[in-house]
This record gives sequence, C-alpha cells and structure tokens, in this order.
Amino acid sequence: MNTLELMVILLIQLVPFALGIVLVVLAIRWFIRQEREAKRPELKAERTSLGEVIRARREACGMTQELVAQKLGVSRQAVGKWESGKSEPSTTNLMALAELFGTDAAELLREVKR
Repeated sequence: MNTLELMVILLIQLVPFALGIVLVVLAIRWFIRQEREAKRPELKAERTSLGEVIRARREACGMTQELVAQKLGVSRQAVGKWESGKSEPSTTNLMALAELFGTDAAELLREVKR
C-alpha cells in the first residue's frame, strides 16, 4: 500500500468518529439548555409569539378566526396557522391585521417577546 491509500483508509475511519463526537457535543449542549430553562421557568412565561399576540388581539376585539379570514381575504385555516405559530402572516397581511385590530403593525410586533 502506498501513502495515499493509507491516508484514505485513515480518513474513512476517522469520519464516523468525528461525527460521533459532534453528535455528543450537540446532545450535551441541548441537555444544558434544557436544564437552564427548567431552572428559570420565568423565561418561558415571558415569551410571547406573534401567533399569541394575534390571537389575544382577535379575542379582545370579539372576532372569530372566520371573521378575520373574511376581512383579510384569506382562509380560516391560514388564520389558525398564524395563531398556532405554524406560519406567520405576510407583511401585507400583518398590516391588514393591525388595521383590523385598530393598531399598527409595529405595535403588534412590540408585543412579541422572545
């Protein structure tokens, strides 16, 4: 065997080892993050998604998802996805939502806490 063949064989043997190390490091970081969040539940309580803001504003205005969807020209499912966080409204729809709720888009976004 020549030197090149030996280097290729060595590289092939080291790749799975290196991937294993990367996976272990990522798993450790994930566990550390979970532990920190468990010790500080107030961080989770402070988080508010855009979907939660939209739902709260809609409910405060006494509107249904169906009514909001009709006013914006979208499906009720789209409004449901925005509120559940599965998708976010386009900029145009966000501005239309804000107008419907009697505010502006900037105010809606200020209510989002990460």
